[in-house]
Parts: sequence; structure tokens; C-alpha cells
Amino acid sequence: MSYLLGIDIGTSNVKVLIISSNGKLVATEEKSYPLYSLNQGWSEQNPQDWWSSTKTAIKTIISKNDIKPFNISSISLSGQMHSLVLLDKNKEVIRRAILWNDTRTSHQCNDILKKVGGLNKLIKLVSNPALEGFTAPKILWVRDNEPENYKKIRHILLPKDYIRYKLTKEIKSEVSDNAGTLLFDVKNKKWSKEMLKILNIDKELLPEVIKSTEVAGYITKKAAKDTGLKKDTLVIAGGADNACGAVGSGIIKNGRVMISIGTSGVVLAQSNKPVPDLKGRIHLFNHANPDKYYNMGVMLSAAGSFNWLMKNMYDNNYDIKSLNKLAAESKPGSEKLIFLPYLVGERTPHADSKARGVFFGISNKHKINHFVRSVMEGVVFGLKDSLNLIKEKGLNIDQVRVIGGGAKSKLWCQILADVIKKEVVLINFEEGPAFGAALIAGVGAGIFLDFEQAERNFIKINDKIRPNTNNYDIYDHNYSIYTGLYESLKENFKENI
Repeated sequence: MSYLLGIDIGTSNVKVLIISSNGKLVATEEKSYPLYSLNQGWSEQNPQDWWSSTKTAIKTIISKNDIKPFNISSISLSGQMHSLVLLDKNKEVIRRAILWNDTRTSHQCNDILKKVGGLNKLIKLVSNPALEGFTAPKILWVRDNEPENYKKIRHILLPKDYIRYKLTKEIKSEVSDNAGTLLFDVKNKKWSKEMLKILNIDKELLPEVIKSTEVAGYITKKAAKDTGLKKDTLVIAGGADNACGAVGSGIIKNGRVMISIGTSGVVLAQSNKPVPDLKGRIHLFNHANPDKYYNMGVMLSAAGSFNWLMKNMYDNNYDIKSLNKLAAESKPGSEKLIFLPYLVGERTPHADSKARGVFFGISNKHKINHFVRSVMEGVVFGLKDSLNLIKEKGLNIDQVRVIGGGAKSKLWCQILADVIKKEVVLINFEEGPAFGAALIAGVGAGIFLDFEQAERNFIKINDKIRPNTNNYDIYDHNYSIYTGLYESLKENFKENI
């Protein structure tokens, strides 16, 4: 029996997963690490914490499940996009990593836009707008605010690429993660010389670029000792978390859309051609599926809004199951109570870090159940925003696959089906990017001919939720109000910060 191992460097923990080559999930293991926020809007982690937790998780999953290391054929990695890792001449970490959800770089984003010559030129160069979450503004922030640290930089990496370096001693990167740096020519799959020149960033600081399914190195003797893996085990490049999530959800064919209702919300569709949004409302990134692309919209607070409601509005007196039951007691439309899910700003379609959450239309007839359901509906309206933009790119939507914590709520999935007027499909694997990374390991090692074969071996449809046509009118009405609220309030958001 041969095994494949996937590693996902997430924001709260590392997840390690082992699957067998014959289509079985063998085991998963997670290990958390600290998050540091020294100032408002800052979000940092120590890359050494990632490595320490990864070592422990791999050792644990191998020993706990009696896996023979020589039976692990291949390893691959996924990781949080955009987060900045800086190494010095000795390949030691210079400072804590600045994470994707860090918002300190508004000034640098404006500076990039001015230096490049406007949004149209920026989209032409790197297919995406300048947002606080991306890597390039973080590099400029370090240069502007920590010049001594900037002088030490010899290598700029992303989280999973740092962990891969610790496993193999090879410094490399791959297309899907690079696409989120704002330094990468997405259309031509290479570092943008013009962008680097404009921003005065030395190309020598950036790693070699390979495909997601290419061999990136082999487990070193030291890494084998640290993790319990076998020396010289094959390590495949891997992908960004969303690209790996797409692979693990079977979004490897045009016409399929992945909707993830996790802490954040993601709407993602594969494309054969690189067609960016000229207004920068949705992203265009390289897929881990070789020579493919994907368009993606991201809302910053999806299930995060639900968790906020549970923790702060109801003091954790209700668990998720109880809140779902409460929401089901409200009729569709929540008696015209509408929620804007902009608790931490928004990314798609409004790239506005100052946007904030709103309950609109409160009256004395509204009860707890209306508030709970309106949060679920507001999140779905935000997902519909992204779906509409993907449709604008001319991409067909034949099937919608839902993953993430929200997929466990039958009611939330029904609301989604009713709002987008599409059948919603639930699949058997809910293991996310780590599972996608394991499939990439299998394709890269030649165990699977391609992702289509990997999908056939593993992914099955568990359930289909059909839309209820009786709810179309009420949701269309509420969505029209929802879309107008941001335009009405955006100036007030600016004044309220």
C-alpha cells in the first residue's frame, strides 16, 4: 500500500493529511500555532512556529497510524496565500511573517497604484489590483518602516515554500501562489520584470518558478530525522490554499464552481484563458491544474459573521446546531431584515477595508431567529456578488460545489441554492487544501495520470440541494436592497473609522 501526504499551512494551524493511492482517507492531524497582533490591523506569525508544528504533526500522524515511512510515495504542500516570509543570507528568518489578513499597507497600495500609472496598467501587468493582503505592499512596508531588516533580505518566500525549504533545502516557488504576490505576470506565468523595475525590487530575491505538479526536491537527512519521514521522499511543489482547495473539490473542469463558506467566503471557477477583471473586482490567478487559470471572488467574513453572532451577540449560549434551528424558525427573507457582512471590511466586489457590518430594517417585530437567518442570508448575498462577476467573465456555471464549515448546514445550503437559483452539490471530501495538496503529490509522482483520474478515484457527490422557486421573489427583492446599501453607506464608513 502506498500513501500520499498533504500539508496545509493555514492561518490558525497546520493540517497534515494522508490518503492511500486507492482512494481512501487514512488520517488527519492538526497542530496550532500563535497569532501576533501588536497593533490594530496587524497580523503576524513566526515561520519557525509553522515548522515546529509541522514537524510535530507529521511525526504524530505517522506514529499514531502506524504508517511505514517508506510507503509514503510523495508529499506536497498548500498554504495561506500572500503572507510574507523574509530570509537573510544564512537562510534564517529575519522577522515574523506579515500575514494575508494584515491591513497595515494601505499607503503602500496607493503608492503602487501611482507608480504603475493607474489600475488599468496594473491589471495589464499582474492581472489584479493592489490590495493590503497581497505580498508586494508588505515588501514595500518593510522597506519603508524597517530599513535595517530590508537590507538583510536575500530570499522572499511564501509560507508553504518556506516549509518546503525546511524539508528539502531547496528554495523554489510555483505559479499558483506566486499569482497572489502582485509581482507575477499571471498570463505568462513568470515574474513581471516591469513590475519589479517599477517597484525597485531585485529579482534575485525571488525564487525559481516551477509548475505546481513538478518535483521541487527530496526530504533531507535532517528533515527525515525531524519528522519521521524517509530520506529522499519525493516532494512536489504544491499550490496556494485556494488552488489546492479547488483541486480537492474537483474544480478542474470548466463549468464547475466552488463556493467555500469558511471563516472567509470564496467563489472560484476554472478558466482555460486568462481573462482579468479590468475593474479589479475579482481576482485572476494561476491554477494548480497545469496551464489553467481561475477567477475568484473573496468575501472576508462568511462563517466568520456567524461565529461573531454566536460569540458576541448571544454570549455562546447557542451552538451552531441551535442557531441553525433558530434560523429555520424564520421565513425566507427574515421579515426584510438585511445584514451586510462587512465586519472586517470587504474584498469582493468592494475592495474597502473601511466597510463595516450593518443590520438594516430592524423593527419591533424582529426576534433572535430573524437576526440569525439574516446573517446567513447576508453572507449568501455576498457570495452572489462574486458569482455574478464570474458570470460577467463569460464562464458557464453548470455545477456549484459547496465546501467549508457552512456546507454542514443544510439550511445555509438551501438558502444558497434559492438565492443563486442553482442546484448545490455536496461532495464526500471536506478536507480542504491539505487534501488537494495530497492529490497534487499523486499527480506529480505519476501515481495519477492527471487530476481527472485523481478525482475519479476519490471524489463522489454526496447530496444535491435543489432551489425552491417559491423563494426567488423575496430573495431577489432583498438582494436588490442589499446591493444598494453599500453605495448608500460607503462615505459614512470612511467617516466612522
